[in-house]
Amino acid sequence: MRAALYQMTSGVDPAANAAAIVGMAKRAKGEGADILFTPEMAGCLDRDRARAAQTLRSEADDVVLAAVRDAAAREGLWVHIGSLPLKEERADGRWANRSFLIDDSGTIRARYDKIHLFDVDLATGESWRESSVYGPGEQVVVADTPWGRMGFSICYDMRFPDLYRAMTNAGATILLAPAAFTVPTGQAHWHVLLRARAIEAGCFVIATAQTGHHQDGRTTYGHSVVIDPWGEVLLDMGEEAGLGLADIDLSRIGDVRGRVPALANRRPIPQDVTVS
Repeated sequence: MRAALYQMTSGVDPAANAAAIVGMAKRAKGEGADILFTPEMAGCLDRDRARAAQTLRSEADDVVLAAVRDAAAREGLWVHIGSLPLKEERADGRWANRSFLIDDSGTIRARYDKIHLFDVDLATGESWRESSVYGPGEQVVVADTPWGRMGFSICYDMRFPDLYRAMTNAGATILLAPAAFTVPTGQAHWHVLLRARAIEAGCFVIATAQTGHHQDGRTTYGHSVVIDPWGEVLLDMGEEAGLGLADIDLSRIGDVRGRVPALANRRPIPQDVTVS
């Protein structure tokens, strides 16, 4: 599988972000890619909630999703949209943070809503309350592709290994972790968390990130990566926006799992805990 990763500096205008993704889909296809990956919030990155409320749409009316589906069909390219912010999707009125897997005919093959929401106060003075705007997903999602079964997560999800255990129990061999990581947490935890997810599962991890200074004032970490099942970093895109390519040898999964059969040795964890 030749994977193309589009490391973006998404802005507040969905139409502009859509045009950028469509252009990169054409370029990725020209580079021989089989599938293009984009980061979390690829369609709109805007912490001004009042402004975002004026531009966001439901899934059925989202301009980014429609444009990318058309591009996927036109280019004959699979596309994973790391996530789109969508409104009018939940009964509680909160928005959805949703990933899409689109095949080379433009058909949506899978959807995943982010389960774990980032609520934190950082030492830098930054404060994030994702749950005040977005509702959590309730379903673990995996999907079959020509290159194996992919498992879906978004950003903060990567800190919760039980999610990845559920995906690998369901047969996932490629784990997706699109993100918009802050710089302090990225510097401290990005690589170590993603390498751990790859190693413990004997899976490839593809994590496409937002990078740089955005129109809404935030700065994101970048460093989109592809990591093999042994924990080796095959691609690290640093801090520059643009396209990265990685050729993935899927036979590596069997080789690594043969050397360290952690999945075969996995046992159910008892729910009763003994405190001594």
